[in-house]
Amino acid sequence: MNNPLIFGFALVAFDVAIWRCAIPKNEVARLLVRLCVYAALSSLLFNSGLSPFSKAPYADSKPLHVLGQVLEIIWWLMGARLLSLALDTLLLPKTWRRQRLFQDVFGALVFLAAVVAALGFVLELPVRGLVATSGALAIVLGLAIQSTLSDVFAGIVINTTEPYHIGNWVAIDGVEGKVLEMNWRATHLLTSQGNIVIVPNAVAAKAKITNSSRPPTLHGITILLEITPEARPGTVLAALEAALAGVRAVIADPAPYALVKRTSAISVTYEATAYVDDMSKKLAVTNELYDLCYRQLEAAGVALRPLGAGYAQPLAAAAPETDPRMHLLRRVEMFAALTQDELKRLAPLLSRRDYERGDTVVTPDKVLDQLTIVDSGVLSVVAEDASGPVEVTRLGPGDALGEAGLLAGMPARVTISALTASTVFQLNKDDLTPLLKDQPDVARLMCQMLSRRRDTLDKLGTPTPVAQSEQSVFQWLLDGMRKLHDLTF
Repeated sequence: MNNPLIFGFALVAFDVAIWRCAIPKNEVARLLVRLCVYAALSSLLFNSGLSPFSKAPYADSKPLHVLGQVLEIIWWLMGARLLSLALDTLLLPKTWRRQRLFQDVFGALVFLAAVVAALGFVLELPVRGLVATSGALAIVLGLAIQSTLSDVFAGIVINTTEPYHIGNWVAIDGVEGKVLEMNWRATHLLTSQGNIVIVPNAVAAKAKITNSSRPPTLHGITILLEITPEARPGTVLAALEAALAGVRAVIADPAPYALVKRTSAISVTYEATAYVDDMSKKLAVTNELYDLCYRQLEAAGVALRPLGAGYAQPLAAAAPETDPRMHLLRRVEMFAALTQDELKRLAPLLSRRDYERGDTVVTPDKVLDQLTIVDSGVLSVVAEDASGPVEVTRLGPGDALGEAGLLAGMPARVTISALTASTVFQLNKDDLTPLLKDQPDVARLMCQMLSRRRDTLDKLGTPTPVAQSEQSVFQWLLDGMRKLHDLTF
């Protein structure tokens, strides 16, 4: 066997080894090595008379003639493959490469041209007749796979206009999900239920597309609430604005807002809209906003109306509390274990205080000797971190503060100020002591809530001064409360 054939097949084997072993690891470097191998193979073939543009020599030896033809056909196919790889690696944008549509379509066209060229130049077959026959066959196949071709061309349009990318959260033709894959036929979406939905490109090209990932740092949240028409719109809107101000994850620009959406004989629909800077926050913020709207509306004395409820059937069928302080105590989590009689005994002991926006309610060095319960408005809790002040949380109707001083005689360690005009009710330590003696469950619940807040502050670098390191914060608070209030349980 002549040396050109041996060296030619050796170069082909070397190229296959580079492809299979992915050496070198860098994609561009690997492509350059393969191009050098292809250049060496081309030089070998043209210098030895094995031109891919003519029939192979060795007419007197059929095995050598066949091997020469095989090597020339491989040259055409290698060139087609390297041309498609060069286009994909060096010219196409990264987003197009991830979608692979252009690479697949261009690769198919290049390989088809290489096959036709190999048949015409190497095997000397009648290419004109083959092309004419293949054209008629292509028409028949085109009619048979018309829907598939529609998906292919729609995919080209989608990849060119780029209405969405892989990883975006989109809604296409009523289906909402995360884009996992974009190929020549369809877009693959991962829904919130964990299902894969395949949307054909022809459907996506004609459908209305909502891309929730653009712009990347602005995502809107809108909730609708049906309120009894007996409630004054100004009161409802003020409550909804307070609820929007109570969500810490909501960004300030664009500003959140509330408005009257529509009215009917049985209800008035209000819309509250806010914005977050991360798509992953939408679910948690939506749920928090619903909860705060309910609490702020309840604090304002406004009843939500369920769908289908008649005008003469308001939500609050039960008789309202005559004392608003009783209604407030019912909303406080730590007093859930109290009976009706115990709440009635506790309610007259509450005293009211009003704060304007920007007023300071608690300073870090102050030891509170009363329990403060938010009746309406929003309070901001700010702690000092190594980098400066950090907002820890926001308090709304039904939230309580001051347990640290009330239970263990500790300073607040935070600054609490009014974000909106707020009303609070306060319960003195001496008035709370009989309740703690009669209701140990309430005392433990208060310690649990305070220990959770202490954990949050500990992460900010202001640790709770627990006397013994092996003692839990909860147990330390419980022991301090027993000592401060002279409890025996």
